[in-house]
Amino acid sequence: METERRYSQMTKHELNEEIAQLREKARKAEQLGMVNEFAVLQRKSIMAQAYLLDPSDFKSGEIYGIIGDPGNYFKVDYMNGVFAWGFRLQGDGKEEALPISLLQNK
Repeated sequence: METERRYSQMTKHELNEEIAQLREKARKAEQLGMVNEFAVLQRKSIMAQAYLLDPSDFKSGEIYGIIGDPGNYFKVDYMNGVFAWGFRLQGDGKEEALPISLLQNK
């Protein structure tokens, strides 16, 4: 039985391999019309990508574009690991957390 390793424990090389595998599985799931599987694999890939970034590059009080959501922006209130907590400027004002891999860094 293969044990799952946390992304936080992987090297950059291992993360890049994991991302490539997830993207390939997602591509196949999309081709087969497996919408839910595709969405799950896509989210896993986004999470793995977050661990390749430096959280200190993202600052509280700053506003970032949201990758894959053109015209929408996210204001960061605070950072917690690879998650930025804040709210969408055009949203309902509810606090949410986004992986930093979804934020467009300037």
